[in-house]
Amino acid sequence: MTPINRRDLLSGAGLLAGAAVSSSALARAGAAQGDEPELPGRTSHTKFAVNIEAWFGKLALPDRVRGAAALGFPAIEFWPWHGKDLDALEAALHETDTAVAQFTAWGFSPGLNDPANHNAFVKEIAASCAVAKRFACEKMCVVAGNDITGVSNAEMLDAVTRGLKLAKPVVEDAGVMLILEPMNGRVDHPGHCLYGSPDAVRICREVDSPMVKINWDLYHMQISEGDLCGHLREGFDQVGYLQVADHPGRREPGTGEIHYNRVLREAHELGYRGYVGLECWPSEDERTAALRVHAADQW
Repeated sequence: MTPINRRDLLSGAGLLAGAAVSSSALARAGAAQGDEPELPGRTSHTKFAVNIEAWFGKLALPDRVRGAAALGFPAIEFWPWHGKDLDALEAALHETDTAVAQFTAWGFSPGLNDPANHNAFVKEIAASCAVAKRFACEKMCVVAGNDITGVSNAEMLDAVTRGLKLAKPVVEDAGVMLILEPMNGRVDHPGHCLYGSPDAVRICREVDSPMVKINWDLYHMQISEGDLCGHLREGFDQVGYLQVADHPGRREPGTGEIHYNRVLREAHELGYRGYVGLECWPSEDERTAALRVHAADQW
């Protein structure tokens, strides 16, 4: 696609058309005298990374990077790298000076919870480390896997632990962190083997590596266990990455029940300074979503 400038992105993608934000919302976004921040992705405390699988869905992938940068966001994240035009993605990242916060290195299937897949898992992690190095990306997400008929949850989680231990020397040598993502079973992922923080914390403590931690998705945690700040404090030593979305709906912060101003402040006070992934689907246009994200970072 022919490169497009910031004005084209904001108008052509419909980011400005029909975007109406109340004066109270603008105030929460930290705007002076009722003016919107020109670059709402630039926030005071938190470095947000736009999930380009969920945002700017009508654009080609490289232009999604440009769209995120046009709103002021410093980073992006994405799902598996296979099947993507990595050259075009890399060009857009360099053009906009945008970082890659993390991407998915191992998905739901084949499951990490099956020892028969462990050799393939280690090989795929090694290949993904090379991609991470290419993008100067420090973290890669892995998923535990769906339930296996006739296998207990304890056995599956033990297999996850053993698989991560096998990959441990690979990622330690590469200097790339694996982040294990627990899901929620009530809304999005019934039949998965890993929910909530306790098992994920236990697994990562047993693996015992600075390069194997948790992708602490606060949306999944809210549905699975609640008490977001309390559980975050209890497991903070194993937090490798944070993701956000509001509930219900998995939309941007400010559209649901989660008090993200409080939760993000808690993470900041605990010492978290990494990127926070926006794995949420904008409820309106992307600029309105970005303004709500900006507002969630105010305290």
